[in-house]
Amino acid sequence: MSAPAVLRIVIVAPDSLTPDPADGQAHWVAEAERSRSLRIGLLEHGYNIVAVLPADVFLPERLAQIQPDMIIVDAESGARDTLEHVVMATRDARRPIVLFTEDNDTSHVGAAIAAGVTAYVVAGLAAERVKPVLDVAMARFQHEESMRRELADARSQLSERKVVERAKGLLMQRHGIGEDEAYKRLRKAAMDKGLRLADVAQRIVDVADLLG
Repeated sequence: MSAPAVLRIVIVAPDSLTPDPADGQAHWVAEAERSRSLRIGLLEHGYNIVAVLPADVFLPERLAQIQPDMIIVDAESGARDTLEHVVMATRDARRPIVLFTEDNDTSHVGAAIAAGVTAYVVAGLAAERVKPVLDVAMARFQHEESMRRELADARSQLSERKVVERAKGLLMQRHGIGEDEAYKRLRKAAMDKGLRLADVAQRIVDVADLLG
């Protein structure tokens, strides 16, 4: 039995973790401790940190090049702007996004989750908690992706059925035949051409639309 693949993780973090006098020493210490615990937890549990990137306009391109399995946002108190960058960067290639922050203002947690953030962890992070948090986040992401695919498949099947029904109607009208005969002709055409039934139906509908 092969060993499970090691998750390739990109951390999105501020450019600098040096103290900002305007924030106060206590604030910076909390931020730095959270960031340190996060990285220790990742390394201790064997995660592969492939890059640490800033949340800037180049983030989508960098993520597309790296293709990580998970994105961790190590955010300062101003987490909202960072999250917007990350969510936009993963819009076309969804990945689990986990946010670790010391920001106690949770008023925008719901919006963040709705936008695609898989887990939102506020304060109190210990290194030993990192793996359980990421395990749950990955499980939740995979479940949501499975449901998303099922929904997309259901919509696709419904759309295909509508196309087949319309193509049958066109054949019935044009050739003066019944529904069963129209379906048989569609199925035979699909078999003869090595195409899916829905594809043949779509071609008939497209031609009918073109000719008006």
